[in-house]
Amino acid sequence: MSTSAIYFLDVKGKVLLSRNYRGDVDMNLIDKFMPLVMEREEDGNLNPVIQTNDCTFAFIKHNNLYVVSTSRKNANVAMVFVFLHRVVQVLTEYFKELEEESIRDNFVILYELLDELCDFGYPQTTESKILQE
Repeated sequence: MSTSAIYFLDVKGKVLLSRNYRGDVDMNLIDKFMPLVMEREEDGNLNPVIQTNDCTFAFIKHNNLYVVSTSRKNANVAMVFVFLHRVVQVLTEYFKELEEESIRDNFVILYELLDELCDFGYPQTTESKILQE
């Protein structure tokens, strides 16, 4: 799968939390994400995968949050989406609601969970019961 980084953004595109797994993508590339989303929404051509010369953005939207994965390599996008949905599911089980406030209130636990869920861009343990142990 190989995701380089994962970001949690609010609806305006402000980064609430990010985790760099591989170090091969500039973390400031996320600043290009929201203008691309807005441009494609206006055109009626918004897809959950946006490719640029610098990287590929794969994203899901959940409770007014964008959960975005970036990759420089040719990643298996289906696996990226399964991983993003599993991240949302695990975090929802931990915090009851995954929203801006729960991210701000629990960022230390979030970083620990993101480290357990993914190692060097590859999914690891994504079962919440195992993670809770």
